Amino acid sequence: MKLYTCEYCYNEFEPTRRRVQKYCSNTCRSKAYHYRKAVPNTLPTSQLKNENISTTSSPSQTKTETISAAGIGNAAAGNIIADGLKALLTSSENKPATKKDIADLKALFTNRYLPINNLVKNHYGQSPFYDIETKNVVYLNTN
Repeated sequence: MKLYTCEYCYNEFEPTRRRVQKYCSNTCRSKAYHYRKAVPNTLPTSQLKNENISTTSSPSQTKTETISAAGIGNAAAGNIIADGLKALLTSSENKPATKKDIADLKALFTNRYLPINNLVKNHYGQSPFYDIETKNVVYLNTN
């Protein structure tokens, strides 16, 4: 009987069917199918037959990311540049108020307006204050 060569593992085998068999077993047939689907067939079949094909397949290892000093430095530099550009391009009217800004407003409020204790609150519930700059009585919310 004639021996055939498996197109996947290149071992010689005796065919068990009447038709010409390409592979020695179902395992080789299945592996050849998966290899054809995974690797695009850019080579001619004559070169593909002569190419050594591994019978054992190992899954590809995925790269795990690690933290490095260079990566931390790059991230810090990127944050500094982004914050600097944001500070340069934002107008002073649109910047958020800081604690110092609020303290300055509170000091302005307490220094400019003096409470008037012998007048009652108006019908809106606002307390009377004397404005030092305009020299008028104003009613303000004290909440």
